[in-house]
Amino acid sequence: MKNTTRVRLVAGLAATALATGLGVVSAPLAFAGPAAGHAASAAAPAPLTNLAHLDFLLDQTTPPAGVAGHTTYALDSQPTLTMPWVYADARPGGTFARVGGGPLDPATGHWGQGSYDADDVSRAAVVYLRDWQQTGSVSSKQKAYELLRSTAYFQTVTGPNAGNVVLWMQPDGTLNPSPVPVELPNPSDSGNSYWLARSLWAFGEGYAAFKSSDPAFAAFLQQRLQLGVKALDAATLSSYGKFDVADGARVPSWLITGGADASAEAVLGLAAYSAVEPGDGDARAALSELSEGIADLGSTQSAAVAVQSWPYGAILPGTTSRSQLHSWASQMPEALARASVVLGRPALLRPAVTDSVAYTTTLLTSTGPINGLNPVPTDTTQIAYGADSRLQSLLAVADASHSAGIEQLAGVLGSWYFGNNTSGKPTYDPATGVTFDGVQPDGSVNTGSGAESTIHGLLSMLALDAHPAVSALAQSAAHLSSRDGLTVVEAEKGSTVGGSVVTPASASNGESTLSGGAYLSLPQGATATFSVPVSSGARHVDPVIAEPTRAQATSVWGAGSGSGAGAGAGAGAGAGSLGVLRSSVGAQGVTPAPGALLPQALPLAPAGSSTSLSVRALGGTTDVDALLLRPLVAQVTLTGAGGSGASGSGASGSGASGAGAGGSGASGASTQLLQSTSLSPQRATATAGLLHSYDDSGRLVETRTLAAPTSITLRPGGFAVVTR
Repeated sequence: MKNTTRVRLVAGLAATALATGLGVVSAPLAFAGPAAGHAASAAAPAPLTNLAHLDFLLDQTTPPAGVAGHTTYALDSQPTLTMPWVYADARPGGTFARVGGGPLDPATGHWGQGSYDADDVSRAAVVYLRDWQQTGSVSSKQKAYELLRSTAYFQTVTGPNAGNVVLWMQPDGTLNPSPVPVELPNPSDSGNSYWLARSLWAFGEGYAAFKSSDPAFAAFLQQRLQLGVKALDAATLSSYGKFDVADGARVPSWLITGGADASAEAVLGLAAYSAVEPGDGDARAALSELSEGIADLGSTQSAAVAVQSWPYGAILPGTTSRSQLHSWASQMPEALARASVVLGRPALLRPAVTDSVAYTTTLLTSTGPINGLNPVPTDTTQIAYGADSRLQSLLAVADASHSAGIEQLAGVLGSWYFGNNTSGKPTYDPATGVTFDGVQPDGSVNTGSGAESTIHGLLSMLALDAHPAVSALAQSAAHLSSRDGLTVVEAEKGSTVGGSVVTPASASNGESTLSGGAYLSLPQGATATFSVPVSSGARHVDPVIAEPTRAQATSVWGAGSGSGAGAGAGAGAGAGSLGVLRSSVGAQGVTPAPGALLPQALPLAPAGSSTSLSVRALGGTTDVDALLLRPLVAQVTLTGAGGSGASGSGASGSGASGAGAGGSGASGASTQLLQSTSLSPQRATATAGLLHSYDDSGRLVETRTLAAPTSITLRPGGFAVVTR
């Protein structure tokens, strides 16, 4: 994926929140932690942040003298640079070996890629900056200074690529602008890139932190940030206001690498910088323009409306696919939240709130922070970069909107580090500062602990340390007890009359990935029937269909038993009828392939008693990859170490919803999250405990103590959290 107190932008926060029209209150709503009077809230918890492993990854090198276009602050008097090794492989006895990327050439000591990269150097600087700001650590201040100097060395300062950034460096300090395997752009400083975006993140937060304590160094960081902004202006922001087409949808053409994900990381630095240097018009313009482009890939609808159909309220990470979502580098809501405050533009916050309430809650009740919904959960690997990106976004949006509800969602998300993942085991160790490199779809743990995982694990721990109630909730919700969320039915496993299963040579076409590697092709007149499990209640059905470019495939859908229920407003339906889908997209435009593999929401939701779904192709050829089933009320229940639930992974073949394996133990902490995906009020059964219920903007609408499982009403698109 080479691809603090958190830096808080509090000026004007209450006024901005009130102006959003989201109905938020003028001061933060505190929640009581896992339960009123619970031991976790009785005393301040011990800090989670431990920098020891990141310190271990740090090494020093002295670059060759006189490298054209590359220098840094005080290089003549301080020729040694500090930076983290990119990977750390697990060794027996809980030890690690620092290694580079790609094959090692024993003769030269060089790696195919290198031992250090600008991505990790810049983000490690952010860790130490935030730790210094949060704890006052002199050691972290010094390491932040050193890592910012190193970040600046990777930036090219002269010639046609000035302002852009080389990605890789060898152990002896030699830059490697064209690694093996090749990464784009090539050479790595020949265009805008993720690594430029992350360097701007570090420069911006570094300037804000050092402005008062070391004005000379801060001035240097300001110059480097301004140089990076000039590179953005020349290659990317010069297209501001222009739009491309992606399978018929209008998308902004001025984002970094065409990505809201990369652009968001630049926005984090530009927002931090602009908050303390508002008079820099070029930087402020870049902040505004990138933020507008990110917002254009989000939803202007409320969460209740947006969650009705793909992408379920999410801000898309890039312009070249309408079918892909990933948790890694998904800091778009955080970026919009911070920009909305700095720029005084409340409209930027709305898509961030919708993403948080509609989409992130969908993840929490189904898959967790996985690597890819493409558009089916085809890459269910989970990594710290993904968990941290979603956590940071929830906390920033909660701060900007003053929503205690979204803050509680952050607590549920943060539990990923303490066991609420497909392995059922902690992925972060506060005793060592090690964050494992990820959890595989089968539940096995990658026990390496490289720079990226370590960095994002520590960013999460710093954020949790700054939010004790969120931290307590995260640590008390460590084990999956039960889950009822998005599930997947593979279309190729259905029975068909006149249809056929097609298995392409590759499951991916560069903009989407077939679930199971195959699809069911239904020419006009063909039919198919799919077995589905009985559900506790009505649910959305979203067939994932390969929609043709400027042509149309029409299909009619029905339920094999039970009757249709209104998926939104509650309108009735004929027996078994779910509706007609007309599948078509516009011009291919900037996407890698014609057509688009997209979930389409059926107008009506079958009853939970339905055991089969059917489709008949009315016109054209309907190619169905899978069916996504989403309850009108989704939920997940988590327990603490002493609870009765045990860890477990999703039961669906695509790693979606499923209950954990049984376990035993004394009754302990418990957290239940219930999510409405309906446009009408929904009844649901809440467990015993302290109930907080919220509407679809994250605004608190009800608080009460439930002595026993109780039927409650969820607001349209809203959610509730019950803790004990």
